[in-house]
Amino acid sequence: MGTIRFSSRDLSVGPASLNPSPSIPITTSTSITETVNGSHEFKVDGYSLSKGMGIGKYVASDTFYIGGYAWAIYFYPDGKSSEDNASYVSLFIALASEGNDVRALFELTLMDQSGKERHKVHSHFGRALESGPYTLKYRGSMWGYKRFYKRTQLETSDFLKDDTLLIRCCVGVVKSHTEGPKTYTIAVPPSNIGQHFGKLLDSGKRTDVNFEVDGEICASHKIVLAARSPVFRAQLFGPMKDQNTQCIKVEDMEAPVFKVFSLSLFVVPYTNVHVDSSPKALLLSLFLLTPAKALIHFIYWDALPDMEELVGLNSKWASTLMAQHLLAAADRYALERLRLLCEARLCEDVAINTVATTLALAEQHQCIQLKSVCLKFIALPENLKAVMQTDGFEYLKESCPSVITELLQYVAKNGEHSVIACTHGNDNLDSDMNGRRVKQRIH
Repeated sequence: MGTIRFSSRDLSVGPASLNPSPSIPITTSTSITETVNGSHEFKVDGYSLSKGMGIGKYVASDTFYIGGYAWAIYFYPDGKSSEDNASYVSLFIALASEGNDVRALFELTLMDQSGKERHKVHSHFGRALESGPYTLKYRGSMWGYKRFYKRTQLETSDFLKDDTLLIRCCVGVVKSHTEGPKTYTIAVPPSNIGQHFGKLLDSGKRTDVNFEVDGEICASHKIVLAARSPVFRAQLFGPMKDQNTQCIKVEDMEAPVFKVFSLSLFVVPYTNVHVDSSPKALLLSLFLLTPAKALIHFIYWDALPDMEELVGLNSKWASTLMAQHLLAAADRYALERLRLLCEARLCEDVAINTVATTLALAEQHQCIQLKSVCLKFIALPENLKAVMQTDGFEYLKESCPSVITELLQYVAKNGEHSVIACTHGNDNLDSDMNGRRVKQRIH
């Protein structure tokens, strides 16, 4: 590819000086000349039968298109002309469509079919051209070789296999265009379709279906739910749709893993959460209702809500718990983007008192990347002992025993020190490899 650069300026201001005034505008443009490349393979099957058809007679490939023009390969088994020694086979590439002064680079290759890759190649590509690319004046113009290969040598070579020849042709059509400054631009704002749907949800107008979670109601629109989730589409409009489509009762939004995590928040020594006088039942009821609201928020807005604002608690563990709930809901309702957003959030917030439940969730919902992050985090010597003391780890052992085997493999990769420490309960698990105390990350 060649690039020729020109500078143009307003000639009305007179000739440019060696030190032009800053007030004189200067514009630039660039002429770019390059090739549009393509290739075509042509198989000549039954070579021995094509011999003897006569000098100047050929077999032709199908037409193929490169750089806006049609091309064809012509193979002459008895040579193209007698004056150029008909004991050779001839090979040409021809312009097969209308065109005037089409400039191009060519390469004709007779393929070695023995696997040794000793191909016979005639090429313009990759070498200096004394007079530039070849120019084809009109339709039917050709480039190639009358004495491409001696016939007697061809018939005893590795180019001929099972009475078949394989020919490859590469064409690079020369194209030029000029690029100048973009004088006018129009800024296009980002998509705001989510805001429009979100405002529709907030307005409460024209809702025709309700979510019931733990006695609380979330109003929505059937058509929006069906458009966003194939599960809702089947549930609301499919042949096996629910009889009562005015209300969708969600009874199992909270999986056992969440109950374990929620209750453990009150007893795990690594948490800094203070529930004060709020009853546990009230808090768990909050987490039963909130995921449904967050799910509906995403369906309309195509974005995660503010987790801490949604649950009304300014803490990391509340945000993590909500992301865990939403990940399960996203998998249940086939919302792939929501699923990935929740995986990314959980990956960022992985910590001592939540990683085991997150790992169980990743295993149950086939979240391979999130699972790998959790395993690597737990296997670190400074994290392993603390994670093993959480209720979430007990649930992990009971519900996903196969993951424990994978965890041991990760621990083994961290070296003999980690394995011995894990086996004997060595206090050094709370220190790094250099013996320094490590502050555990908690929510």
